[in-house]
Amino acid sequence: MIPDRTTCCIAGGGPAGVMLGLLLARAGVDAVVLEKHKDFLRDFRGDTVHPSTLQVMHELGLLDDFLRRPHNEVRQVHGIIGDTDITLGDFSHLPTRSRFIALMPQWDFLDFLAEQGRRYSAFHLCLQADVSDILTEGGLTKGERVTGVSGQSPDGPFAVRADLVVGADGRHSTVRARAGLEIVNLGAPIDVLWMRLSKRPGDPTQSLGRINYGRMIVMLDRGDYWQCAYIIRKDGFEAVRARGLDAFRADIVRIAPFFRDRVEELREWDDVKLLTVVVERLKKWWRPGLLCIGDAAHAMSPIGGVGINLAIQDAVAAANILAAKLRDGTAADADLAAVERRRTLPTRLTQGMQVLIQERVLDRVLRGDEPIKAPALLHLFNRISWLQRLPARVLGLGFRPEHVHTPEVSVHS
Repeated sequence: MIPDRTTCCIAGGGPAGVMLGLLLARAGVDAVVLEKHKDFLRDFRGDTVHPSTLQVMHELGLLDDFLRRPHNEVRQVHGIIGDTDITLGDFSHLPTRSRFIALMPQWDFLDFLAEQGRRYSAFHLCLQADVSDILTEGGLTKGERVTGVSGQSPDGPFAVRADLVVGADGRHSTVRARAGLEIVNLGAPIDVLWMRLSKRPGDPTQSLGRINYGRMIVMLDRGDYWQCAYIIRKDGFEAVRARGLDAFRADIVRIAPFFRDRVEELREWDDVKLLTVVVERLKKWWRPGLLCIGDAAHAMSPIGGVGINLAIQDAVAAANILAAKLRDGTAADADLAAVERRRTLPTRLTQGMQVLIQERVLDRVLRGDEPIKAPALLHLFNRISWLQRLPARVLGLGFRPEHVHTPEVSVHS
């Protein structure tokens, strides 16, 4: 049953939405999270839970339970550039409880957050609730206050009124589109092809990526298989398909020879999924009664796997700023603006770094077809260990890690 009234209605059951719902409910704020799918079981989503997110889990007292779920731990980040293995980051020096990246399928991560949320009577997760519009006091003009959302569920149409609506419904956000919020597109010269290949004994360890011969592949360890991201030029999928599946398999083997005995697992093009890369952000994250966070506010490149962690940081910042005022009924537009101010700098710095890597590194790599060698500067990372600390800090913590300041005041359900 979808409630028709709540304090905070969150559209989208991804990392930002479920985490915000959990934090608000824990702080005594009634929160409804509306997720359009029937479960979280969808592939090709971010799996990298960084130390900044693990620190949030620790501050919530959930870290030990979280890490009991199946996962893999990455304590160093490596890149295979040409034939050289470069240690690009070492997390062992981070000032956090967990000094590693946890690789866990996002559906397991979201299931865990939802399970913790259900401990609180103020947390309401409604699945198969597809939000299609926003409600306002007097129409959809930009000056009107947003007062809720409407949509469709298996039980029929629904409408939820709320003191605050949060758009956490991803980079194709319905909420932000209906609210008329303006998007700034930063551009992306790459797209990604996602696929899975089985993992076998003797396979190399996790790496940030393999780059050579004008190609790049990233592999995420999911226990019994590799989730692979093959980087291509923007809008280049049709050209890849035109060359044929055999040529594509050969390209994979060329930069990752150990896959030679299993690339035939890619039997047809349906086994290869296109992720169109977008780097964009909202010019303004809010309007009266509405706030956007996570991918709805800023779509990130897959570079570094930081998207899920930026979303979690947005949720923590939003809860810190808004929880007490939502509970007391005193939340104002200035508080929504404060969330945007808090998260704008780390968003811009992260996206700026991603755009720089895309344009200065990946775009150039993908233009060639010749074997490459790791630049001399990168060889220093293997010789001078302290050089590995800065990339690890940026990747592991981001530019403004958030900490939980909301108290646990809600009763358990």
